[in-house]
Amino acid sequence: MLETLRDDIRTALAKDPAATSLVAVVLTYPGLHAVWLYRLAHALWAHDHGFTARLISHLGRLLTGVEIHPGADIGERLFIDHGMATVIGETAVVGDDVLLYHGVTLGGKSMRREKRHPTLEDGVTVGANATLIGPVTIGENATVGGGAVVVDDVAPETTVVGNPAQPVESNDRDPEGPQSAAVTDGGGHDE
Repeated sequence: MLETLRDDIRTALAKDPAATSLVAVVLTYPGLHAVWLYRLAHALWAHDHGFTARLISHLGRLLTGVEIHPGADIGERLFIDHGMATVIGETAVVGDDVLLYHGVTLGGKSMRREKRHPTLEDGVTVGANATLIGPVTIGENATVGGGAVVVDDVAPETTVVGNPAQPVESNDRDPEGPQSAAVTDGGGHDE
């Protein structure tokens, strides 16, 4: 358990360029606190202490602004940057090394007791205010753009944006992307 806590701290320091102090990360990162409270609630949930698990989950939501159902299955090194208004539903599955920004919803669309929330495979990044609905699968190392609404599976190594979310076409001519070309072509200067 101690090694898991250390991993979570190292992940925050690695994934957030604003994280400059171990003490600041431990004391002031609500996404980190939410994950820690989830881990406690999930252990209780797994041992049939559902009511206590839900109380801890509720306390976590009040303290951090992040709601993670204790029944969700979350892997190692999840980092929730900023965190506020992030919701992870009961049957959600989140792999290892996933990065979520604030306002992300991993929501369900069924009222039946079945797999009704998204699955995020290892290495997924989900941008701010993205909404993923239903038992969709987001493939390994995929990226969901900020504000996207995902209602269909996303292939591994794919970036999706929009409502409904659609894959982004790659720019084969310029490996640094269209923004880089626009900056250098527009005025003969670069950043």
